Amino acid sequence: MPPVLPASLARVLDRVADEYIPVYTHVMLIKELIGSLGRHRVKYVLVGGYAVALHGAVRGTVDIDIAIALDRSTFKRAETALEAIGLQSRLPVTAEEVFSFRQEYIEKRNLKAWSFANPRRPLDVVDILITEDATRIEAVSMRAFGVSIRVAKIADLIAIKEKSGRAQDLEDIKALRKLQ
Repeated sequence: MPPVLPASLARVLDRVADEYIPVYTHVMLIKELIGSLGRHRVKYVLVGGYAVALHGAVRGTVDIDIAIALDRSTFKRAETALEAIGLQSRLPVTAEEVFSFRQEYIEKRNLKAWSFANPRRPLDVVDILITEDATRIEAVSMRAFGVSIRVAKIADLIAIKEKSGRAQDLEDIKALRKLQ
């Protein structure tokens, strides 16, 4: 029988697990993601909450948002790169379908991102913004989590977030403007 922890220690360990294990799993996911995107030659730019945080604004997030080059081969390579690290499309669609029907998905179905998740690790979520083209986003290379990451520059990040109009994005814009 395993030893029984005192209740106070058990509460501390639960809090530590709740606060730090998700961060650790995201750090590991970012490292895996950046490595896989590189191995599969996917032109990407980090654009979501992690991009905001890497620029220095305090921001919590539950997913990793990237933009990729909006061409058929990049969509296919991105799908392969994400599948290689255990992520699966949340929608029953392929890269070919997302690329071919991208405009329809955006205009008629209000789809802004193609989302991938790991069924064994539900906190591992990567969203590919299908409304943004990585080739049109200025990026800076930042070293974080032991890898070099292409991160959208603040001005482009603000422009992307202005288009969404979501409450969190409006807060991000305020925080990013303070950093300019």
